Amino acid sequence: MSQTVFHPSIEGAQHGAKSLNDFLAYAKRSGAAGAQPSNYMLQGGSGFQSAKEIRDTFEKHGLHIDGVSGHCPIWVHTTAWTGSPSIRPFIPEDVAKKSPAEIEAWAEDYVLRLLDLLAELGVKIFPMFWGVAFGWELASGYPWGFWAGPGYDLLKEGQERFVKKTAKIRAHARKLRIKLCHEIHPGTAAATADEFLMLTSICDGDESFGVNADPSHCWDGESFESRFLKVGPWVYACHIKNHTVRPGFPLRSMEPQWGKRGMQFTDLATGDLNMQRYAELMLQIGYPQRYCKLMGSKSAPLVVEAESAHKDLDYTSANGIAYVRDHFQWPAAGGSFEDGMGA
Repeated sequence: MSQTVFHPSIEGAQHGAKSLNDFLAYAKRSGAAGAQPSNYMLQGGSGFQSAKEIRDTFEKHGLHIDGVSGHCPIWVHTTAWTGSPSIRPFIPEDVAKKSPAEIEAWAEDYVLRLLDLLAELGVKIFPMFWGVAFGWELASGYPWGFWAGPGYDLLKEGQERFVKKTAKIRAHARKLRIKLCHEIHPGTAAATADEFLMLTSICDGDESFGVNADPSHCWDGESFESRFLKVGPWVYACHIKNHTVRPGFPLRSMEPQWGKRGMQFTDLATGDLNMQRYAELMLQIGYPQRYCKLMGSKSAPLVVEAESAHKDLDYTSANGIAYVRDHFQWPAAGGSFEDGMGA
């Protein structure tokens, strides 16, 4: 039998209360073959842990390093200009007191140093998402006609802002051959496949661009199939997560409690999305081959991201790892099932 193409992995951002060692021990106990720690788990002292310390911790637990999640610092970098206080949970208290321009400069330096660490680790996959480069008006997606008027054009200004603000990070990633894998997501610089393609266009097809596929964010009209078929050649990273949409409840509201929202994240087995079809789509668009070639791996991770509205975090993650292990470790077809018919 041919080798399986996927292995179970886990996203570290939601497990930020754990140290890297504790996170990897938990992942191993839960049956993961690899893990994707957050940038915060790699910090130590006044900077980052050394590449050797990080490698040694992964080797101690017998796990692959499947990339590093850096959603928060890059989102801060591309959102600070708006002056939004929503960036504060992701930056040190003393930095939060600075001006938007100073916070942006701090975040840029942080990301550049993080990219250097990834290069030293031999990690080429950087799941993340660009922040609100186009402003909160466009991020809301509200369909009214006030995005351009006398003396302003929010879309054009946002395009110019994005190209300028991200230039240094993109250039450094290109130099290091690291893929900046944007998670197409509400409240970011690209919430749809077409918006991501717009970013690639205004940046002249920048080779640093990638996509972190996640079907659970396709809840507002665009299916995961239509989204990831459009951006398939850019998919180098892959979350696996499910959701449910409650009929009759608004998808966009100011309700802070996840258990009351119209869209809720769920465990893998009980949501509205067909996870088998999603994994098969990842095969169709070539994600495993692309990942394995870049990372020198024998299989590609399906990275479990635990964000259930009702179930315990550790339970949901362990349950997701087991679900991937039990349901997605199948060998890919080497040809058509018709090949041997009539022989």
